[in-house]
Amino acid sequence: MALASCGATVPGAGEPNLIQTLAEAPPGAAPGTCWGKVVTPAVIETVTDQILVQPPDVLADGTVRAPGVYKTETRQQIVTERQVTWFETPCPADLTPDFVSSLQRALKARTLYRGAITGDMDARTRAAVRKYQQPEGLDSGILSLAAARRLGLVAVDLPE
Repeated sequence: MALASCGATVPGAGEPNLIQTLAEAPPGAAPGTCWGKVVTPAVIETVTDQILVQPPDVLADGTVRAPGVYKTETRQQIVTERQVTWFETPCPADLTPDFVSSLQRALKARTLYRGAITGDMDARTRAAVRKYQQPEGLDSGILSLAAARRLGLVAVDLPE
């Protein structure tokens, strides 16, 4: 799941992993900043064990008088823990048609976007954003502020 936080609706919320609720931000987030969140669910597997209830009755010469008695126990085991990744995003007010058109052109120049330059944050644009961000470890169709900066779409804040 992914989530952006600024008090507005995320465009393209029909894509899986996008939630329209925008009321969350990570602890310590600066006021007025917008955030996205990717939640990777836990991976759980079913494990079946054979438990010895009564050992076999074996004579000294190796003859088995009575076989062992076992019971089967099945349990759930977490293979990979749930992970939550927060990332800063451009706020919805900044995602104007002109900004999205520039985003589409930047992604097209990198051969990640093959659609028309429409200025709409549609499913094709989100898929291209996801492809662009995946090598950086972010599997989300929500544009991160870091990715927008790398694409040259957002000014980089310099220390004073």
